[in-house]
Amino acid sequence: MVINATIVVTCGKGINQILAKEIAEHGYQPTAVNAFSVELKGNLEDCMYLNLHLRTANKVLMLIKRFRAAHPDQLYKSAMRIAWEDFINDNGYVCVTSHIQNEFIKDTRFGNLKLKDAIVDRIHSQKGKRPDSGPDRDKTVVYLHWVNADCHLYFDTSGETISKHGYRRIPFKAPLRESLAAALIRTTHWKPEDSFVNPMAGSGTLAIEAAMMAANIAPGLIRHNFGFMHLRGYQSEQWHSLVSEAREKTKSAIDSRILINDSSLEALRASKKNAEWAGVLSFIEFHHGDFSKIDIPKAPGVVMLNPEYGSRLGQVEQLAKTYSRIGDFFKANCAGYWGYIFSGNPDLTKRIGLRSSRKVPFYNGQIECRLIEYELYSGTKKKS
Repeated sequence: MVINATIVVTCGKGINQILAKEIAEHGYQPTAVNAFSVELKGNLEDCMYLNLHLRTANKVLMLIKRFRAAHPDQLYKSAMRIAWEDFINDNGYVCVTSHIQNEFIKDTRFGNLKLKDAIVDRIHSQKGKRPDSGPDRDKTVVYLHWVNADCHLYFDTSGETISKHGYRRIPFKAPLRESLAAALIRTTHWKPEDSFVNPMAGSGTLAIEAAMMAANIAPGLIRHNFGFMHLRGYQSEQWHSLVSEAREKTKSAIDSRILINDSSLEALRASKKNAEWAGVLSFIEFHHGDFSKIDIPKAPGVVMLNPEYGSRLGQVEQLAKTYSRIGDFFKANCAGYWGYIFSGNPDLTKRIGLRSSRKVPFYNGQIECRLIEYELYSGTKKKS
């Protein structure tokens, strides 16, 4: 494996600076911050570490080769020159994924097929056997980024995305992606020793992510298969050493109080199961009832809600009352806290009725959202 390779860590829209800071906190120096990714230098062991520890990332890609190819035949010829047999077992399995913007490629599956053919033909020419191939991402994954004539080939060392942290086996309604939830929390004023209150918890993703941070539980500990495990350069003892080190740093108790509340018993059952699979069940207090009745712990702390955005007129009208009640709840119950609303409906957030101190743009899938911050103190007044 390359000793000083380019590593590209991808992320969701609007999370790049948060990801760059997280990577730097782990002792790496980002060399570039792009719209959907952060670049750095490292080796396969660094890819293992990043897959294990990063909370706000989607993928960890390791550059294999960069070259120019205007036509699919040029892609095939250039890819055939790469010593794939040094990385992929001839009795293994390879999946090709891609992002392609090229005038000759109308269907990305054709570009994927040309690259896959080059990989297996090269290995067959050197080893007399060819690996299996297909759409499954649970073995070796090669990622093609091809824009115009500029080709980048990567090993996707994650395989399946690491934006899912592996504990949410019972989602409830439309849950936040775990990486987005982690990015939202990292944007707040919350500290691991402060209380974290999630009054409309749904499947509990926000509170579970906070609990994992407070307990220093690496998100990759829950998962047992990554793309890097199927490369020839993979050394299992390195991985087990990283896992052991991460487990040793996990806390058996936390300093903060973390509260989940929901009016739905079904949601609470889902959040409890998810918290159990995440290993944080004992760190979270669960409450059933209306959000306005929750007993807020002593400040300091963060209270964070992700209410529904509404899509139909009748639903929006009903939600307007809920958003207004959230503002009243903040004012009456949460003095000394930082309050946060994550929503994709700016008209509804106006019904909160409190002066915000910050509005941070994010995207929940394709929906443009805002994380709206309120400094809550005694005497907060609604805007006239």
